Amino acid sequence: MNSATSGVTILLVVTIGSFLLTSGADEGLVSSLALWPLQINFMPWQLVTYAFLHGNVMHLAFNMYGLWLFGSEMEKLLGRRTFLQLYFASVLTAAAMQLLVTSLTGGLYPTVGASGGVFGLLLAYGVSFPKRRLMLLFPPIPISARVFVFLYAAIELTLGVTGAQSGVAHFAHLGGMVGGYLVMRNWRSKSQNQNRWY
Repeated sequence: MNSATSGVTILLVVTIGSFLLTSGADEGLVSSLALWPLQINFMPWQLVTYAFLHGNVMHLAFNMYGLWLFGSEMEKLLGRRTFLQLYFASVLTAAAMQLLVTSLTGGLYPTVGASGGVFGLLLAYGVSFPKRRLMLLFPPIPISARVFVFLYAAIELTLGVTGAQSGVAHFAHLGGMVGGYLVMRNWRSKSQNQNRWY
């Protein structure tokens, strides 16, 4: 059983606290913190603040479960500083991808949720522990982390391209994976250099 590490605990507390505080807040305040397309209501701080907002309790619970499940393992491996870099890099690349998609499609709706950061952690988990077995909920079968990440990415790409599941920022999820990949690639490169003999 995973135990929440310090960086994960901080993110859990801040994200859940933000949800509770904004649940009864003025609609204008919440709107100013959500990620809006570049052509309407966009502000630079939204690149980060959107990740601390959630549409409902189920949205929050799903993301916080993923943060705890994958984040605790990644923080133990990387340390708190690199783990937080991983998470926020994924949040930023998810936001960048969402802004690109809404610019191309003309979407005029805001985006909220920590899914981009969680998907970055998922990618990093699959890269770091490719043979680790995960138990799916539907159907309840074990599957390796590497295969799970690949299948999830393929599903997100398919849903994003077809538009079969509206109201979900599928390309932002894929953007979060890009951030996770970039940070893990940089971390592995530095680790290999530090372990070389001179």
